[in-house]
Amino acid sequence: MPKNPQPDRKPLDPTDLALVRLLEQDGRMSNAMLAREVGIAESTCLVRVRSLRDRGVIRGIHADIDPVAVGRPVEAMIAVRFGGHRRSHFEQFTEEVPRLPGVLGAFHVSGAIDYYVHVATESADALRDFVLDHLTNRPGVLHAETSLIFESLRGRGTMTRTGDAPEQPA
Repeated sequence: MPKNPQPDRKPLDPTDLALVRLLEQDGRMSNAMLAREVGIAESTCLVRVRSLRDRGVIRGIHADIDPVAVGRPVEAMIAVRFGGHRRSHFEQFTEEVPRLPGVLGAFHVSGAIDYYVHVATESADALRDFVLDHLTNRPGVLHAETSLIFESLRGRGTMTRTGDAPEQPA
């Protein structure tokens, strides 16, 4: 799956954009409902959605789980700074950290910080242990600074622009 858009990637047509918009609103929408909403045959819809996945436009459909409900009420953003900036350290970090239990996201950024790691843990003690066991002892990591998250607001904006999708039949 490509990390960044490819310049030779086929542009999305209005039907593709309509499918993306609908799946963005409800990722569990059935193929039959998608086809009906967009005004195409179910078989065509299935092929188009599969193509959107294969091209990396749709990267996945995920459940939005409340960390508190599953026993992980302590959320934090951990700023990680590397020393030396060896490619192997970044590659190992990129490969391993997103797979650790409790990691909600990892972001490679520009500036003084190299990565932000968003985590949810069972307690403050578990958060401390996570930082010590999984971040500060990694090769190349120079510093990790933890900021507790008091409130997490999930974005509800859309990736598609208004007007990207064709008019829906009345």
